[in-house]
Amino acid sequence: MSSGARWLPAGSEPAFTPDGIAELGRRTRETVHVIKDEARGAVGLALGGEVGGGPAAEGFALLGSLPPLYPEWLGDRGFCARHSVRFPYVAGEMANGIATVDMVKSMARAEMMSFFGAGGLGFDAVERAVARLRSELGEADNWGVNLIHSPQEPELENRVAGLLLSQRVPVVSASAFMDLTPAIVRCAVSGLALTRSGQVHRATRVFAKVSRPEVAERFMAPAPKRILDHLVARGEITPHEAELASRVPVAEDITVESDSGGHTDNRPLGALLPAILGLRDQLARANPGLPHVRVGAAGGLGTPDAVAAAFALGAAYVVTGSVNQVAREAGLSEEAKGLLAAADVADVTMAPAADMFELGVKLQVLRRGTMFAARATQLYDAYVSHSALEAIPADLRLRIERDILGATFDGIWRQTERFWQERDPKELERAARDPKHRMALLFRWYLGRSSRWAIDGDPARRADYQIWCGPAMGAFNRWVAGSFLADPAERTVVQIAHNLIEGAAALTRAHQLRTYGVPVPDRVFTFRPRRLS
Repeated sequence: MSSGARWLPAGSEPAFTPDGIAELGRRTRETVHVIKDEARGAVGLALGGEVGGGPAAEGFALLGSLPPLYPEWLGDRGFCARHSVRFPYVAGEMANGIATVDMVKSMARAEMMSFFGAGGLGFDAVERAVARLRSELGEADNWGVNLIHSPQEPELENRVAGLLLSQRVPVVSASAFMDLTPAIVRCAVSGLALTRSGQVHRATRVFAKVSRPEVAERFMAPAPKRILDHLVARGEITPHEAELASRVPVAEDITVESDSGGHTDNRPLGALLPAILGLRDQLARANPGLPHVRVGAAGGLGTPDAVAAAFALGAAYVVTGSVNQVAREAGLSEEAKGLLAAADVADVTMAPAADMFELGVKLQVLRRGTMFAARATQLYDAYVSHSALEAIPADLRLRIERDILGATFDGIWRQTERFWQERDPKELERAARDPKHRMALLFRWYLGRSSRWAIDGDPARRADYQIWCGPAMGAFNRWVAGSFLADPAERTVVQIAHNLIEGAAALTRAHQLRTYGVPVPDRVFTFRPRRLS
């Protein structure tokens, strides 16, 4: 006789064969029992039936029961509650408006979060996009706009921050910041108020994308007094808001950005995420009165396997980027989407960044099918090696004009002057004083235009397309091959999201079962794309 719990069939059939285990293992939305046939020593699965005690001769030994597992339950449930979303999933802010208004609207209406890609755009374009979003999404608060650190254009960064606050954008995602600036602190602090219960209420929630622990630490702590004093002196926040700022971190959602497209330090998620989670916990112990900081994961997330792994590492939420560029709503030409669809995991490389060119900062781009990375690197090498355009040797100048720019330095400079005259005339004043800066502005013309050529699908400049892309794109292509998502017409941002998060739940269940000793067939660890709603 056995005193342990038993599972009795009561009309249900247990599964001990690979096919049977595979079938029941995929039914994540039902309670599944892990059972053992003591006579054979076999471990299997069962649904339904009856659970209770009884003689060992009746039924099967019950090793454990797993409750239903829903994709909504992955990650931190507090994330979903705080941001009024159903899933702990975010479509990230692909710059130059590639993460479009339509993409943000689609995600918001599907009860998920998304950010408009304001980085790289002029103020007027951001203003138009924000006006549309505010008008068409009404009082919904599960959407936001990107504020990218712009060390070469601090005034633009400040103006965009002011716009986001004046238009009551509910969430701001800070990206590419190497340190806190007045603009991002202003977004975090403006509108802070005390509730009746004595809690600090945020008018604007801030996400911060980070790839280094030292930067993460600044966002997980209250804003520095020197920046708060500066903002008070300028009349951009009140003394009361500055006082309340000492009670909250700058950002309550920290996105750990690993090997992503665009700005990245190429750090592996498996090393970076645990390090920043540990830092978060260390800071929480030192400052027990501060609100809880959630830590999410981004970079390399192009398959359900990768998303499940991120949650297994402790991510509160996940952020996807590269793969959304092939979505129907993405603001990228069909020609560029076709190049992305042909990419494999190794078809990426690093290239100089237009917005931080003089600092030597690089970003990750598509290598296959475009010469952008090699050509942009030649421009940066010329910039580093020479003091001015006039100092570049004639033969090198000819190669740059003919093979990269497609026009003379003088012709490109006239276009560059017109651009900066409208965007920020101070840059031209500086260029008149500093020949090295004039050279940087001219070379940045190519880096800036190359992204626009990819967005517009300019056939004459196909070899110069700059397409931000990480290894996740190649992994995504391998995963969707032969499925309905291989068809570009089926690739909506919401369908991609549903498949990634649903697949992550299915694979999480498979791993749970294996830890219980169930001989889970390999095929259960594969989730094929399917039409989901």
